[in-house]
Amino acid sequence: MTVPTQPQVPSADDFLMGGGVPSAKFPAIGATVTGRITERPTVEQQRDYTTGELKFWDDGKAQMQLVVTLATSERDPANPEDDGARRLYVKGQLKNAVAQAVRAAGARGLEDGGTLTVTYSHDGVAKNPRFNAPKNFTVQYVPAAIAELHTPEPGHAPAPHPGYAAVPPNPVVQALQAQQQAQGAGQAPPF
Repeated sequence: MTVPTQPQVPSADDFLMGGGVPSAKFPAIGATVTGRITERPTVEQQRDYTTGELKFWDDGKAQMQLVVTLATSERDPANPEDDGARRLYVKGQLKNAVAQAVRAAGARGLEDGGTLTVTYSHDGVAKNPRFNAPKNFTVQYVPAAIAELHTPEPGHAPAPHPGYAAVPPNPVVQALQAQQQAQGAGQAPPF
């Protein structure tokens, strides 16, 4: 029994601009995709890779997947408009690896602004000789708050949050920091 479902509707920007976000690729063992999550992950029904038909389990339930959009450093040299956005379709073993990484990070789920790193680690065992062996992955997840704290531009201080006024440096704290640095370098304190 198949249950009709609504097809995934493209975002307004994808519809307007006539394109979609390319899929993250893992062509060989060791391939890694890392990036910051740019929008809230969504759940959608899987489609058959060759026919595009919606996929169902033998009991008629829809086969689902999590769709995560990442801002990566990858660029397709053949596409001058490629901004590095990649979609990651999380299902099967990858779903288990992502869930384990989220738990290890002490998070409750993937969030916009978090950083996800996925590495194709090895092949599993094919249950059916007609199909390729499943890809297995290792995953690391850094929640948004931690990722924000640890990713300033090289050589620049992080930009202040737009909702907060910048706090001027405290001269007492600056003097103590200078004293600690001088003592660490074997110099006399500056006062």
